[in-house]
Amino acid sequence: MMTDLDSNAPIGVFDSGWGGLSVLGHIQQHLPSESYIYVADTGHLPYGPKSPGYVIGRAERIAAFLLERGAKALVVACNTATAAAIAVLRESLTIPVIGIEPGVKPALAQSHSGTVGVLATEGTLGSEKFRRLISQHGQLGRVIVQPCHGWVELVEQGALDTPQAYRLVAEPVGSLLSQGADTLVLGCTHYPFLSSLIRQVAGPDVLIIDTGQAIAQELHRRLSQARLVRESQGSGQVEYWVSGDPEAVKGAIQPLLGTPLLARQLPPQWR
Repeated sequence: MMTDLDSNAPIGVFDSGWGGLSVLGHIQQHLPSESYIYVADTGHLPYGPKSPGYVIGRAERIAAFLLERGAKALVVACNTATAAAIAVLRESLTIPVIGIEPGVKPALAQSHSGTVGVLATEGTLGSEKFRRLISQHGQLGRVIVQPCHGWVELVEQGALDTPQAYRLVAEPVGSLLSQGADTLVLGCTHYPFLSSLIRQVAGPDVLIIDTGQAIAQELHRRLSQARLVRESQGSGQVEYWVSGDPEAVKGAIQPLLGTPLLARQLPPQWR
């Protein structure tokens, strides 16, 4: 199925916004020679409150753009988009499609109290895929879920070091801790950018689970299996695209990455 794909082709990665950069960072560590095309669907974020049908439509459109650009694999670096659209994408595409889901199983395995808290968007927590995840692993312990209103927007604005950001993070995290959670699952790719704030609230003894590393390992495995790992020893390039206003990127990204980022706007048919 993969024989007609070029190992030198780029890997497509997308998210509702810039949260997926947390996943891309892990992937680049595992596969530094690869080239990437990252799409931030900033014109349509956040995905969390949107209907599954809406998210599926956006995922299909972005996937079509990435295929047109020659992507040899697709990483859905968004928990909400994975929950809504991963099955549809895998059914329709012939390239490897890797999704992401909250790390409930590893959290339960590492929890001392047997109680873990999942921080996520409404879209992820309300999805059938998440319900199946809890049904599959929930017997291993107690899982408490917590929607985190405004967290995605906080990251997209790059407003991480403010009293407002601390207050917005403190309430949901404090709620999970008060219910006995000793392990917190970051169920949205935006949330690793809030890890320092979460740690300030949770303290040093609470374990924080981020699944970006596992996604990178799975992508590497799938590319190796399909003989699509790029053989070059050089550093790959990254193209950045947005569906919203590229000018809005400049102020938000530097606090996340520590460096400016140049993004192009998607052509009209893909927005």
